[in-house]
Amino acid sequence: MNVSNVGRGARHLSKDQLVWLARAGYASRGVVYLIIGVFALFAAIGSGETQGSKGALEKLMSQPAGTILIVAMIVGLIGYIVWRLIQAIGDADNHGTSVKGLIVRASLLVSAATYTTLAIFAAAQLGVLSGGGEGSGGGVAETLAGFVGSQWVATGLSVIFVGIGIAHWYKALTGKFKKYFAASADKVAIIAPISVVGLCARGTIFWILAFMLFYRGLTAGEEGGSTPGIKDALNFIQDLPLGDVLLGVMAVGIAIFAVYSFCEAIWREVDIEEGL
Repeated sequence: MNVSNVGRGARHLSKDQLVWLARAGYASRGVVYLIIGVFALFAAIGSGETQGSKGALEKLMSQPAGTILIVAMIVGLIGYIVWRLIQAIGDADNHGTSVKGLIVRASLLVSAATYTTLAIFAAAQLGVLSGGGEGSGGGVAETLAGFVGSQWVATGLSVIFVGIGIAHWYKALTGKFKKYFAASADKVAIIAPISVVGLCARGTIFWILAFMLFYRGLTAGEEGGSTPGIKDALNFIQDLPLGDVLLGVMAVGIAIFAVYSFCEAIWREVDIEEGL
């Protein structure tokens, strides 16, 4: 699945279809994070083990009607990829061309690429495609490492993840997320605390991933190492003093981020111009 091909394909869809895909994408992201949060909570109380994004898809596949669920997830993930490309390239959220705006739009492109690897992994579960190794960066990071070296990729990704983490906390603590919701004041009053907790939880995950990437970049040598994912970050938390308590808190935060994603699926303002 090629990101540029997805972007070109979006031009053949109507505005209503693109809006529907974007909302399906937010819902799919919510399902993935809800599964991750639930299994993290089970791990915190000693009744299971943590899961990453790809582990969440594997759990879906193992359920009754798993094939149907995975097909629905693939559609949603494609929708999310298309929406991220529209946000990044078409500047749907009006971030502009300032340094800050370009950084935000670049992070949206990274998100599109990351979810492309997740969609490929989901398709592989159906036997449609092969690929989709472990780790959050997946094939994207490995491909880049082949050109510029693993240490440079690890360092670069760690800087990006620090920035994404800061952006999540900034968006949460300043209430910037509110302007993206097309909902009444009473609904926003309910959405607001969900958004703050969820965004801060996800931002913290990115900071942990940044630390792990930077550390591996320093210690792994030129050959590098596997790119850590959400499961690695959660295991890192569990290995800390009072780790089970901390993991339980993070599990709740991740589940709340899933609820935030569902809120975006329903009320997020999706501004798509005709003819994209």
